[in-house]
Parts: sequence; structure tokens; C-alpha cells
Amino acid sequence: MAPAKPIAVGITNTPASDAALMWAAARADRLKAPLAVVTVVDDRWMASEVLPYFEVLRESGLGLLKEAGEKVSAAYPGLSLSLKLLEGGVGSALGAYSKEAAMLVLGTSGHSRGALTDRALQAAATAECPVAVIGGGQEAGRGVFVGVDGSEESTQAVAYAAAEADMLGEELTVLYAFTGPNRWIAAGLPSSSFATHVLEEEQIVLAETEAGLRQDYPDLTVHTVMETVVEPAAALVRAASGARLLVLGSRGKGGFERLLLGSTVHAVLAQPPCPTIITRMHVPQHGD
Repeated sequence: MAPAKPIAVGITNTPASDAALMWAAARADRLKAPLAVVTVVDDRWMASEVLPYFEVLRESGLGLLKEAGEKVSAAYPGLSLSLKLLEGGVGSALGAYSKEAAMLVLGTSGHSRGALTDRALQAAATAECPVAVIGGGQEAGRGVFVGVDGSEESTQAVAYAAAEADMLGEELTVLYAFTGPNRWIAAGLPSSSFATHVLEEEQIVLAETEAGLRQDYPDLTVHTVMETVVEPAAALVRAASGARLLVLGSRGKGGFERLLLGSTVHAVLAQPPCPTIITRMHVPQHGD
């Protein structure tokens, strides 16, 4: 049997990175999975004229890993732990390393409303495993939330979220947010009968999602919410504020194949309301 893939956490020297480290360690401990703590030294500093600075950065990275390892070992002494120093562009290096991981955990930047940096966002976009984004200062909340829009990717996100909620003993809220027909009518677009038909179709998707969850997880408490007024990203951020977890598919209905992250995910990651997991189509459901 192949060894279990680790939960990998990319670290820097920010408070949000520290929060991501401990979130990843707690998850690895709960799942009895190995933890890989990773930091990246930008290889642009390897040019001969600035090589001494690269060595300084490399030593700093090794020190950061050592400190992180000691912190994790103190909190979870029995956890299987590895420390890895990567070289290259931050986004590309973490994205490439994600092939070896069951999950990639990243902290927010600590500024700009807690958004991911561009390089971390690149890693989230190119990772080949689920990505968890953790902000600093987020209090431990209750409930698992998942965004759904009827797409195949959101269907997988729902399955992942249900497995998480069941494992954590939390209630699950399925939020269907889309630009509703009432707004279309106000803009003079479709007829009222067409708008009613669209709304009924979306309600059927939500009802079928709920029915499937109740069949697969009979003991799981499931709530459903349909939001047709507020934009999807804003609705998700508002609803999941103070939640234990938010789960999203990487790309929703109508997403272009060339876009690795959809516009809603981009907007949510600009202000993640709680620990947020982005799932992938090409990994098994609940890929721990």
C-alpha cells in the first residue's frame, strides 16, 4: 500500500501563516495523516550578483521551518511531521508540490482585508489537490457551509462538505446563490413566466441536492438556503461568517475551462469569512 499523502501547509512569517500551520496540524492529527510544513525561497535571488542574499533567505527559511516544527511537535507530539524547503516561484513551487499532497493549506496575507497574495492565489489556482485558506484572527465557529449552483464541480463540493460536516459533528448549510429572475425582470430582460420557470428549476436543483444528502447521511442535519438578491460571493461571505468551514468548487456553472478559479471563488478568497476549502474536479471526493 502506498504511504498516505500528507496535508501540506505553506508557511511564511505572518500571523495568518501561523494560524494556517496550527489548523493544518490539528486536521492532520484528527485524520491521523502526516503533515508536511513547506516554505519557498524565491530562486530569483540565485543570480550571481545577489547570490549572498539567496543564502541568507535560505537560512531564514530553514529557521522558519525549524521553529514551525517545534511548535507543531509541542502541540501534537505523536504527529508524523516533515519539513521541506522549496526553491522557485512561490505560486508555481507550491502548485507543483501539491501533486504530492492530500491538501494544501495556505494563510492569507494579513493585509488587504485578509486576502491571499497574488502568489498564494496562483498556488490555490494551480494546485492539484483541495486547497484550504485560513485567515489570522478567525475564531473557531460552528457549522459547515457549501456553495452550490447545479454545476458538476459544486456537486462534488457538496459531497466533500457533507463528509466534513459528518466527520466534525457539525450541521451542514447548502447555499444556492445566483442572480435571481426578479433582478432580470427589473432590468427588462425576460418575461415573468420565464423568470418563474428559471426560479422553479433552481429550486428543484436545491431540493434534489438536499434529498441526496439525507439519503447518504441520514443523521446529518441539513439546512438549505436560496439567495436570489445578493451576489453569490457576497451571500457566501455573509452566510459563512463565523462558520467552522466553507466549501466551494473551484469553478461554477458557466465557468470557462481556461479559468482555474471561478469569479465567485476569487471574490470569496478576497475576504474569506472562515476557513475555506476549494475542491477540485480531478481528485476523489473528500480527498484526505
